[in-house]
Amino acid sequence: MVRDGSTKGEQTRRAVLEAAIERFGAEGFRATSVADVARRAKVGGTVPFTYFPNKEALFLAALDEDAAAVMQEGLQGILEAPHEQKWREPLLLTLLEALDRHPLARRVLAGLEPDVTDRVLEIPALTELRKVVAERLRTDQAAGLVRADIDPAAVGNGAVTIIITLLMAALQFGSDGVGLYGPDVLAVFEAALDPPDH
Repeated sequence: MVRDGSTKGEQTRRAVLEAAIERFGAEGFRATSVADVARRAKVGGTVPFTYFPNKEALFLAALDEDAAAVMQEGLQGILEAPHEQKWREPLLLTLLEALDRHPLARRVLAGLEPDVTDRVLEIPALTELRKVVAERLRTDQAAGLVRADIDPAAVGNGAVTIIITLLMAALQFGSDGVGLYGPDVLAVFEAALDPPDH
């Protein structure tokens, strides 16, 4: 055991994942070999196969890890402002800013890895984001901040899908559209969620 409580194997797996995020994020799936990842992680060329059965499994694990870090930053914004009604805009902006620090998630959402784009909506971290958004909608309903006639789970799922789509659009078409049309998008959220008396 090492000082932080993790085993040497856990540390090696973490190093391989971090190297995979960096290398796949910079060069993409096709241009990156497992040997490139191993060199970056400062481990032997076959060590990644101890933890991942093949290159695709390593790529998907790295994507899940990087996406989870992005979603965690977004969740902080929702959880840290429990009584803030206008959490939707900070969530979107926080996720967009987080992508600058997470190269693989950014690359995939930017459409540069078309073979896995269809998997984006099934990333495990999105399941957690959907749950948190649905719970936040329930809490806001109880406080009278969100319409009582909506299904928080269904609307939460839809909201997360729209947010991911907006992130993809911002990355693929540039952030100018976010600045130009962002207020209009938020107006749609407000029209769909806010009670009529707000």
